[in-house]
Amino acid sequence: MNGADLDPIDIALREDVGSGDVTTANFVAENLEATARIVAQEKAIVAGTATAAEVFRRLDPQLKIDMLRADGSEVSPNDSVMEIRGRASSILTGERVALNFLQRLSGVATLTKQFVDAAANPSVTILDTRKTTPGLRTLEKAAVAAGGGGNHRFGLFDMVLVKDNHLACGRGFHSLGEIVRRIRAERPEIKIEIEADNLRQVRAILSNADVDLILLDNMRPAQLREAVALAKDKNVKLEASGGVNLKNIRVIAATGVDFISIGALTHSARAIDFSLEITHVGT
Repeated sequence: MNGADLDPIDIALREDVGSGDVTTANFVAENLEATARIVAQEKAIVAGTATAAEVFRRLDPQLKIDMLRADGSEVSPNDSVMEIRGRASSILTGERVALNFLQRLSGVATLTKQFVDAAANPSVTILDTRKTTPGLRTLEKAAVAAGGGGNHRFGLFDMVLVKDNHLACGRGFHSLGEIVRRIRAERPEIKIEIEADNLRQVRAILSNADVDLILLDNMRPAQLREAVALAKDKNVKLEASGGVNLKNIRVIAATGVDFISIGALTHSARAIDFSLEITHVGT
């Protein structure tokens, strides 16, 4: 099972509409036609346009939707990102759910772009993590990509990532090489990453295990640079993680690591302000 097995749009519509939109049903004529636009209220990177459009289509397949800005586009205040034409009641019923997705996902894309710009290093890929909103992982990871970032593993099933708690519950570093060889034999297609908290552990991993990546957890820039030097002639990528913010990411990116993973991209992104405005009523 993974996040794609769930349908966040249906869940959100059931949650919001329930047995029916009683306000719209009583105040808006059933066959009244209208045109509406979704408008940005601040500078942002857009993400989630297809999801927002699908909200309206689920409610009313007869609605006509024009995408005015693609995901990954930069918008300024008063820029329109989407136009919807059709039954006014359908537009009004879908308004909040569509905006919720668009605001949330654009927030993720915008924060990702801020980190990418702050890193100012095209040799480093800014990665997300699994610290996502339950049920929205697929959408939020797409938003990270729209902001110029990359995606780490989707879930527990598509990559081996050995962290300190795994080592504490298992056999530590003593049988690392043996375990990695077994995984390679059983799952040759899967990537293997191991977390290191210090340079001693980095040396142990490089000496004993054929891994694809090493996660350098909460290391200072000087330690990161030394880890890069240790792995220079090895076929292994290095990922820095922990304590990364917009003020220190450029220094971290300059150490020579290949990836910087940042949970804040998805767990701390601020929603972007969009509004839906009825621009025309009637045929």
